[in-house]
Amino acid sequence: MKAIVFHGIGDIRLDDVEEPRLEKPTDAIVKLSASAICGTDLHMIRGTMPGMKPGTILGHEGVGYIEALGDDVRNFNVGDRVVIPSTIACGNCVYCRAGYHSQCNDANPNGAAAGTAFFGGPAPTGPFHGMQAEKVRVPFANAGLVRIPDGVTDEQAILVSDIFPTGYFGAELAEIKPGDTVAVFGCGPVGLFAIVSAKLFGAGRVFAIDCHEDRLELARAQGAEVINFDEEEPVATLLRLTNGIGVDRAIDAVGVDAVHAHAGPAVKEAHAQKAEHKREVKEAAPKTNPDGDNWVPGDAPAQVLQWAVEGLAKAGTLSIIGVYPQQVRTFPIGAAMNKNLTLRMGNCNHRKYIPRLLELVRTGEVDPTAILSHVEPMASALDAYRNFDLRKPGWVKVELEPSQLQ
Repeated sequence: MKAIVFHGIGDIRLDDVEEPRLEKPTDAIVKLSASAICGTDLHMIRGTMPGMKPGTILGHEGVGYIEALGDDVRNFNVGDRVVIPSTIACGNCVYCRAGYHSQCNDANPNGAAAGTAFFGGPAPTGPFHGMQAEKVRVPFANAGLVRIPDGVTDEQAILVSDIFPTGYFGAELAEIKPGDTVAVFGCGPVGLFAIVSAKLFGAGRVFAIDCHEDRLELARAQGAEVINFDEEEPVATLLRLTNGIGVDRAIDAVGVDAVHAHAGPAVKEAHAQKAEHKREVKEAAPKTNPDGDNWVPGDAPAQVLQWAVEGLAKAGTLSIIGVYPQQVRTFPIGAAMNKNLTLRMGNCNHRKYIPRLLELVRTGEVDPTAILSHVEPMASALDAYRNFDLRKPGWVKVELEPSQLQ
């Protein structure tokens, strides 16, 4: 079968690989009808999430039809149409039973203390082959698959595999209460769903901070008040628009590949912190392999954390759902401590939220496809990766169709 395979930092290819097979009685094989490209995939190609094993199939978002089932998968039938949660969970351990599926004790073969297991990730996460392929093996399929309701399209369901649950998780972590003022940093796919989710939790005002006009326009369409950090200093603007108070809740939906301002009044601060930003980049991405403008890590890994802490009101809550690998250690702890901030963060417990969010989609309360910008055949995946990596205008979220290989 065809799959997008990681060969090294800055090197991904569309390869012929062996088809997956059932390895345990709790496995399923799913023939994929939709996959997607995620910003987390870019972290690995840019070098800001190290430890990838060459030969690993990328991708952690999938929708498809069950082709084969292990004997101990008793709640599905061959032919069922399913969405696959991005993080892998057994459904049985104490963490899964408490809803902490991303911290499952049994899914990660590196051991209970190894942390989150997910598809298409680096060695410390399993590794497990991902879903930018024609087929995938799903471990613990009784818990690792969710049946898709009638009336929900592939285009809708693929967005519920990872990014909608992650945005919703971010809003939940932020402790948003009706009437709260919320700042969402980053208007990529997860940030846009964090805005949608903040509204679902009853936020009174939502600010969206980014530097890409097409993404800010999508945020505005979701009801957010937008701030372009290449045109105005974001913290000063947040404080001015909240009468000097700051926001009650902030969500970091960017992570390690954050960038500093490259124009406008915030450039002065970026120039003053040039040496620190350079140190942070070296810490975050000790090995890189750019190809022209592609696969270039962010130039200020801690920038969003700094802005979020400064823009929060006293006793506010910071939710961190952007990816930060273990080698990153920079955080403005002094400023956060002296404002009595609450910090909440982590990898999304996808299996906990997917059934709830599918129901919101089925009933029409949320149409996630407003955020889907491109549907591309698998044969065009490498070009799609490059365009998405460059954040070219209009390239916000890319669905891949594994069956379309011509």
